[in-house]
Amino acid sequence: MAGIDPLMRNAEVLSYELKWLANVLKHRFEVYTGQESEYESIYQVPCIDIQADRSPYEGIVTFYNMSKPERLVLLLALAPHISPEILDVFFTANPTYNRPATEFGGIRGQNHIGFLPTGETVAFVLGGNNLTARFQVMELFDDNHFFAQHNMVTLDLPQKDEPQLSGALKIATEYLSYFTTGKKYIPKFSSEFPAKHLTTKLEWKDLILDDFVIHDVMEIQAWIDHRQTIMEDWGLGNKIKAGYRTLFYGPPGTGKTLTATLLGKATGLDVYRIDLSKMISKYIGETEKNLAKIFDQAANKDWILFFDEADALFGKRTQTRDSKDRHANQQVAYLLQRIEDFPGVVILATNLKANLDDAFSRRFQSMIYFAAPNVDQRFRLWKNAFSEKSVLSEDIDLYEIARTYKITGGAIINVLRHCSLAALRRGSNVILMEDILTGIRREYAKEGKTV
Repeated sequence: MAGIDPLMRNAEVLSYELKWLANVLKHRFEVYTGQESEYESIYQVPCIDIQADRSPYEGIVTFYNMSKPERLVLLLALAPHISPEILDVFFTANPTYNRPATEFGGIRGQNHIGFLPTGETVAFVLGGNNLTARFQVMELFDDNHFFAQHNMVTLDLPQKDEPQLSGALKIATEYLSYFTTGKKYIPKFSSEFPAKHLTTKLEWKDLILDDFVIHDVMEIQAWIDHRQTIMEDWGLGNKIKAGYRTLFYGPPGTGKTLTATLLGKATGLDVYRIDLSKMISKYIGETEKNLAKIFDQAANKDWILFFDEADALFGKRTQTRDSKDRHANQQVAYLLQRIEDFPGVVILATNLKANLDDAFSRRFQSMIYFAAPNVDQRFRLWKNAFSEKSVLSEDIDLYEIARTYKITGGAIINVLRHCSLAALRRGSNVILMEDILTGIRREYAKEGKTV
C-alpha cells in the first residue's frame, strides 16, 4: 500500500468496512427471518485486518483498540452519512402486524428519507434476541466508555418516559469530518456554537508586554506542556483539579486576546473566543443553554476557551431580592461550575477587575494584569506597526509620538489602518504626520478625549 494517498486508503478501507457491515446485517436478518446462514454468529463474518497509520479511520480504530462490536457501532453511526442505502434493510416490515418492526428501532429524519439508527438498532444488530448480549450493548454507551468520554459516538437522550435505547445514534461532527476529509474539524460560529475560532500570523516577539506578565503567561504554557506529567506521572491527579483557569484583566487593546491566541498557536491548541456580553439572555434558562452549547462541544477537545467581556456575567453578585436576582446568580453559578469541571484551559478577560466579585478570585490559578504600555513599549509598538512597503515622512518622530500620546497597542493598529488607507487614497506609500495625528484624534475621541 506504499505511496497511496491516506484519503484514498481511507475510502478503500471504509468500503471494505461497510461491506462487512452489510454482510453482518445480511446474517442478522437471515437469522431473524428463520433462513439458513453460512455463519453461526455475526462475529464469524469476515472483516479486513485494520492496520495503524495507513488512514484516518484505521488510526482511530487502532488507537482505541476497538473490538468488533465497537467497530460495528461506529460503522452504524457512519453509514447514514456515507452509505445510507446499507440500512434500507431495516425498512422490512413486521409481517404479522404489517408495521415497522419494533426491534429494529430507528427514526425518520425531516429531510433524510433513509433509516437513521438508534440504540435499539445497535442492540438488534449485536444481540438479536439474546438478552445477555443486549445488556452488554448498554456498556458501550456508558459514561466511562471511550465513545462517551471522547464524544465520538453517542445516543441522544430519549424522550421523557421512553426506553433508554430509543435515542438516535450519532457520530460527532469532528470524527465524521476526520474520516471523510482527513482534516481536523473547526466549528464555525453559529447559533448552535456561538464562539469564534482565533488564529494569528503574529509570534511571541510581536507581543510587547512587561517581563513579569510574559513570565505569568509562560506558566500557562508550561501547564499545557507538562500537565500530563504533573497529573499522571507525578501522581497529583487526585490532589490537583484538572484544567487551568486564569483571569486576564486590564484596559482594552493591551494584548489580552492576542496573548490567548498565541498560547494556542505555541501549544497547537485551538482557541475559541466567547463574548459573554452577547450570550446573556433575559429569559430564564437561555443563558445556561447558550453556555452549554459551548462546553458540550468543547468536551474532551483540548481547546482553550477565551471568555471575553467576563464582567458582563461575573459582576458583583447581588442579594437575592427578587426572581431577576435569582436568575442572574443561577447563571453565574452555572458558568462557574462548568468552568471548574472543564479539563482544559479557560481564560476570562475583563477590562475592569473591580467589577468582578472577589469570591471568584479564588477559583483562578492566576490573575494577570495587562497594563497600558509605557513610553518605551509604545515606541516599540509604533516601530513594529508600519509596513516595509510604506515610507514615513521626514518630520515623523516615533519616539516623540510615543511620549506624547498615551494609547494602547490596539489603538495604534487602528491608527495604522487609517494612515495606510490615507496614503493609498493619495496614490502614495508615504505616511504623513497629519495622517498619524488624525488617526490618534479618532482614537482619543472614542474615549471622549481631545488631542
